[in-house]
Amino acid sequence: MINSAASKIFACLFFITLAGCSSKTSHAPAEESVDASTDGGKQPDLIPVIAALHDQMHSWEGTKYQWGGTQLNGVDCSGFVWRTLKDRFNIPMDRVTTRELIAMGQPVDKAHLQPGDLVFFRIKRELHVGFYDTDHQFLHASVSQGVMRSSLNNPYWKSVYLEARRLPREQNSQISFNYKNKA
Repeated sequence: MINSAASKIFACLFFITLAGCSSKTSHAPAEESVDASTDGGKQPDLIPVIAALHDQMHSWEGTKYQWGGTQLNGVDCSGFVWRTLKDRFNIPMDRVTTRELIAMGQPVDKAHLQPGDLVFFRIKRELHVGFYDTDHQFLHASVSQGVMRSSLNNPYWKSVYLEARRLPREQNSQISFNYKNKA
């Protein structure tokens, strides 16, 4: 009888130990790449983000490139991103450079880009930035053509692609649609 009771206790302990070993706990590093929404797996509503980006593009498309510019008469890539964050997403922030932008948010795998993610490129030792839009397209201020939409599938952009970053969504920014041009 003692052998039978000991066998049952041993069997129970064995199965409890086995079950405990099969559970998986993962501790993600702080700087791990974002591959989905950080809102508990719930996908964010990206339609307002897409609409705000398209509204900004409509207002700024064709604006010529001007190094250090932040106005409709001339803008550089970080100035365009800064104005979009400020004007469309109502994020209060001082003027930022591309080097400052690349240090913000979390890295995002290229396969998991969402509208509004920042995409970065290294061109001749300089950084370039734009907003990921949809369908492998991004919005940016090009040195040669001004504010425009380009494809990440373009061989040139593929060759200089550096990384993408997702800014935190917990800022609860309110999206604005400016139906007249702001300067």
